[in-house]
Amino acid sequence: MDFTNVSLVALRVFREVAERGTFTAAATALGYTQSAVSRQIASIERAAQAPLLERRREGVRLTPAGQVVLRNAARILDQLDTTARELAGLPADGGTVRLGWFPSAGAVLVPKAIAALRRSHPAITVTTREGSTPALVRALRAGSVDLALLASAPPFRPPDAESPALDVQVLIERALCLAVPAGHPLAAGDSIAFADLRGQRWIAGPASGEDKLMGVWPGLDERPEIAHTARDWLAKLHLVAAGAGITTVSPSLEAAAPPGVRILPVHGGPQELRRIALAHLPGPLPPPTTHLADALRATVTTG
Repeated sequence: MDFTNVSLVALRVFREVAERGTFTAAATALGYTQSAVSRQIASIERAAQAPLLERRREGVRLTPAGQVVLRNAARILDQLDTTARELAGLPADGGTVRLGWFPSAGAVLVPKAIAALRRSHPAITVTTREGSTPALVRALRAGSVDLALLASAPPFRPPDAESPALDVQVLIERALCLAVPAGHPLAAGDSIAFADLRGQRWIAGPASGEDKLMGVWPGLDERPEIAHTARDWLAKLHLVAAGAGITTVSPSLEAAAPPGVRILPVHGGPQELRRIALAHLPGPLPPPTTHLADALRATVTTG
């Protein structure tokens, strides 16, 4: 095998396909045609003398050889980015950290952590992206993000089955709550009885994939009435404020709730737990990434 003629463009395309999960999504992200992406992947597979991607109906999966190539491609591309920073004369104690985060973390947690980091380490630049758990895990594997904030529900499983296993640290585990209009009968007390959730109108996320009925209390023993569908958590909270329905939320969103919304715990039924975890590839983290991880950890702990 001979990698001497493999271009940097091909490496970037390969990383994008590994991260996005399909040739089509990678082509869209890069502004390429799908045939151009296919040609770049073919050039790397010729150099490797082995298939690097397993083509499936739902997308692509890295082969063992593909995992080796991706790991080294990500290292090469990151080294080139570091070289560019040094040539640009950027501060030695600075650096760029790429953070991925789950929907709703951008309402309070991520902005507060970045603000704290800017005060303590102003030379560090943070770039972020929102995504689902599978998308963020692929981005970690592809080297496109350095850290990922992940949210998970029982049963708590590893974020993927690939090797090596990701380094995952649970930052906090808290019970799910309900957001209800301040004038709603459910808002009369300091908590809500599980039995009173029957017959309510719900504001939920799109019913697809892992986000199926996100916003409806899990384990409800009836077919829920979905009054409104919204993916954005702040949109859901404003719909609650308008009296349009109720929705599940993390307690961390209380600081972002608009006037007219109460966020309350539920009692009398099965407790629904949610975890927030910080994930990264195994191995020591560079100082800028460690500083951001510390800021996220402190923000979660202090609320």
